[in-house]
Amino acid sequence: MKCISWNVNGIRAVLKKDFIEILYALDADIFCIQETKAQEDQIEIDCELYPYQYKYSAQRKGYSGTMILCKEKPLSIKYGIHNEVHDTEGRVIALEFESFYVITVYTPNSGDGLKRLDYRMEWDQAFSQYLDSFDKPILLCGDLNVANEEIDIKNPKTNRRNAGFTDEERDSFKKNILIHLKDSYRTLYPDKVEYSWWSYRFKAREKNAGWRIDYWLVSDELMDKVKDSKILTDIYGSDHCPVELDIEI
Repeated sequence: MKCISWNVNGIRAVLKKDFIEILYALDADIFCIQETKAQEDQIEIDCELYPYQYKYSAQRKGYSGTMILCKEKPLSIKYGIHNEVHDTEGRVIALEFESFYVITVYTPNSGDGLKRLDYRMEWDQAFSQYLDSFDKPILLCGDLNVANEEIDIKNPKTNRRNAGFTDEERDSFKKNILIHLKDSYRTLYPDKVEYSWWSYRFKAREKNAGWRIDYWLVSDELMDKVKDSKILTDIYGSDHCPVELDIEI
């Protein structure tokens, strides 16, 4: 089974580019999308590969939002993390299949000047409790807005107090998220240096001055079923590139 996750930074914008062609070229069984930045009635993806499409938009227009496209109908669909404090921004969709769940998440960014860092810490704790509620193994993907280790960011020293690489966020990621799940890419490739996000400023992608903040995380019992975990750096259209999980399940 091939699974793709991509923060598209605006679904309406990428639909005007080559998004449909990319869907066909990648031909994933499950395609997860973050940061749709659109209301549900503004999103129409005409792709015969995906008869089942699930959208979860933020209350605030043009902000956040997630989506999952899949070839097979899931057993159930869950929107949000069942926490009214955190369920206004369309950040989480979970699909249940026979032997596992697929969850896509767009984790809150701590913001300029870390103005949302406290909220981010609260989110991580609430999301950890949410992960505890599942009764089947999990495949979790998305823009988790944290570079876990120094190898996951081009300039760790100069970014130490920037959103996505603070000690608080990295410690919280380990304590609240990685306690449940394994980082499939880093488990397979402990020393590989690749990134999944680049700022639009300073020709960052051209210089490959990036961050690895997009992940496929899997339950421990599924890690031995993972055949590959890839970062598709040759695909453009957003400030993020897609990440892929190949798993026999």
